[in-house]
Amino acid sequence: MKTLKLKLLIMVLLLTGAVACNKYGTLRRVDVGPYAAGVSNSDAANLVAGSLAVNSYGVAIISSNVAFNSQSFVDKHVACGTTKTDTVKQQSAPGARTTYSYNSTFSYTLNCNSSNQPDNTATNSIYSGSYSNASFSSSNSGSSVFSVTGLSPTSTQSVVNGEFKQAGSFQSSTNTSNTGNHTIDIVLQNLTFTKAIGKIASGNATIAVSGNTPNKGTFSYNGSLVFNGDNTATLILNNVTYKIDLITGIVTKV
Repeated sequence: MKTLKLKLLIMVLLLTGAVACNKYGTLRRVDVGPYAAGVSNSDAANLVAGSLAVNSYGVAIISSNVAFNSQSFVDKHVACGTTKTDTVKQQSAPGARTTYSYNSTFSYTLNCNSSNQPDNTATNSIYSGSYSNASFSSSNSGSSVFSVTGLSPTSTQSVVNGEFKQAGSFQSSTNTSNTGNHTIDIVLQNLTFTKAIGKIASGNATIAVSGNTPNKGTFSYNGSLVFNGDNTATLILNNVTYKIDLITGIVTKV
């Protein structure tokens, strides 16, 4: 009888090490998914911020440039259907706290309406490079597909819709063991810019971030983003709310 009890105790201890109970009494693995030890919810939020912020050459500045260049393209009175391609290198200013270096190629095509008036630009891009901030450093590459409307000379706002993708490696700036690979997918919905100052006025996005860390398993988070119009955005990631400074990439839990 003592031998049987001992065997049962060992089995219970082994099972306890493999799974853990949450407050609702259901079992979950602790080595994979959103509970992975390698990348926490807040870590994922910081990775998203890195892909958004101006200071790390994220979506906030990329979409702003696309909107500005699209308007400039139209203002030159090019013919409907014209395509223009630009290859650019973007680098952070010397001494910047957050550093980045990216090579990008953008392709702009002007589409017109049935009256042969400019209606929108279809923009495709590919990029590769890296950034390093107070939370993470990342080497990555990716692509974007954007449509820009509001190109009429009388319009005071331009609107960007589309998708931005990023994939690469990351390493925590504070914990060198926290390293791995990640993918980020940002789908923009009516991201609106005030033309006179090139500032984000409003907009929304859906967010998906996933990846893996060596010996710690995979992670996956999904959420939504609201652009607040004051150089910040509110991110809800797996039901946790954060405020992101779109200039610096600083993340604050709300």
